[in-house]
Amino acid sequence: MPWNKRDYPVSMKNLKPRVRHKAIEIANALLDEGYDEGRSIAIATAKAEEWDANHPADEHSASDSDRHGHPSGNSRASSGQGHSEPVSSSKNHANIHVVPNDDDGWSIKKEGKAQPLSTYRTKNEALKAAREMSGKQSIRAIIHNRDGQIAASFRA
Repeated sequence: MPWNKRDYPVSMKNLKPRVRHKAIEIANALLDEGYDEGRSIAIATAKAEEWDANHPADEHSASDSDRHGHPSGNSRASSGQGHSEPVSSSKNHANIHVVPNDDDGWSIKKEGKAQPLSTYRTKNEALKAAREMSGKQSIRAIIHNRDGQIAASFRA
């Protein structure tokens, strides 16, 4: 199902508007390429955040500035929020996902791989391991709920 500025995944609601719009654009393109919704959302969110980190406020489009050309109040430069580094290199989809597994446990999977890197009895154990991997490898960890929806993401 294609998303738009008014109808988008709930996991994108806390993104800055310009990042959310980019994520929607990317997610729709991934859906067109045959990716499933959950994976499209995760990849699109990470890539939109990377795009935002790589496009300073002075390079933002007119939609990110007021009608006089001044940056809007939600730009990275004025808010001081956001990531100081890209999510991952555009050539390397190294994100990891904390996902439920068939044995009522949790797994950590590398993006694009079916085989888990590791499995855990509880979500908390998996989160602790994902935070450690994220910090050591400087990658983003995307956390899913039991139903597969994306709950959060972080980069330690």
